[in-house]
Amino acid sequence: QVQLVESGGGLVQAGGSLRLSCAASGRTFRNYAMGWFRQTPGKEREFVAAISWSGGSTYYADSVKGRFTISRDNAKNTVYLQMNSLKPEDTAVYYCAVLNFWGSRSETDFGSWGQGTLVTVSS
Repeated sequence: QVQLVESGGGLVQAGGSLRLSCAASGRTFRNYAMGWFRQTPGKEREFVAAISWSGGSTYYADSVKGRFTISRDNAKNTVYLQMNSLKPEDTAVYYCAVLNFWGSRSETDFGSWGQGTLVTVSS
């Protein structure tokens, strides 16, 4: 079982950047594909990005493509989400999770969710 802890959220102005981190416990982290989701009050979690176990493959939601970059460092058991050109509509709680089925964007195909980190983008 992998346990995940997100960090790096905060308040940023529109057009700014933030880098989120997701630290994983457990020796098997490097075996898992990982992903990021986000959620705003009253809405379901929305897929953001995913990365393969090696880091060699990624895919993104259309809403963040070209602005966000997912990466990982298996030596540090950490996955990252670099967010650039942030918009007010990116405001959400961001979660990382283990991806169980590569290619999926469905919340039900992810597990071992972290507690989330809040990103607020002011206009």
